[in-house]
Amino acid sequence: AILSIADKADSIAGMFALGLIPSGSKDPFALRRQANGIVKTIAEHKLPLQLSAIMADARLRYKDSEAEKKFSNAAYAESVRSFFRERLEFYLKDALGYAYDVVSAVLAVDADDVVDAVARAEAVSKVRGSTDFESISIAFKRMKNILRQAAEKSNVVAIRVDPAGLKEESEKELAALIPQTVATVEKLRAARDYGAALLEIAKLRPAIDKFFDKVMVMVEDENLRANRLALLQSVVKEFSTIADFSEIVTEGKS
Repeated sequence: AILSIADKADSIAGMFALGLIPSGSKDPFALRRQANGIVKTIAEHKLPLQLSAIMADARLRYKDSEAEKKFSNAAYAESVRSFFRERLEFYLKDALGYAYDVVSAVLAVDADDVVDAVARAEAVSKVRGSTDFESISIAFKRMKNILRQAAEKSNVVAIRVDPAGLKEESEKELAALIPQTVATVEKLRAARDYGAALLEIAKLRPAIDKFFDKVMVMVEDENLRANRLALLQSVVKEFSTIADFSEIVTEGKS
């Protein structure tokens, strides 16, 4: 398995170093097939390998060669990242059969660790049909939209949430839940117990629903608005380490 990965990585690195990157339907050196083989081998053998590290190492074999000089390190790294993300997306959807939105949600967080991506996709697939998780997905879409609109209007977002600046009980409740939930989720995520971590995140549903029922984020008071935006930003940041829940399709609901 290791020799197979090394051989394929060497071929891809050499061609990419020359700038010979597959585009559209053109792939004369079958680099996509070789990359698919790398992804499949890592997944099936559960190898603790990062795609970017494999390809950075493969490029070192071409150091100071004429080929290596034709493609900068930055351009190479970005091209490899994009190329393998597509291959991992293909593997998760076409080989393993995960739904496209689950795959998008998982790869939006990280597309470098194949084994980890598979584990996260499996966990998200198992919980995505639950009422709580669907509600959380809708809420994350709403939060990201509010934050995007705030950015477009150049609204200030506080650097951190100021508990003393929270006025409504529902926002105080949500703010109080975040640190304790983060601690539990991080512990479970470190152990790669993604199913349990997602269930913990889903427990936030009542507090988030109550927040949106009772609180207006985009108020005239600049300090209050900035604090509430910081609260939403904190929720999105802290609980998007397994998947970007806003990518989950929720049957036309918004």
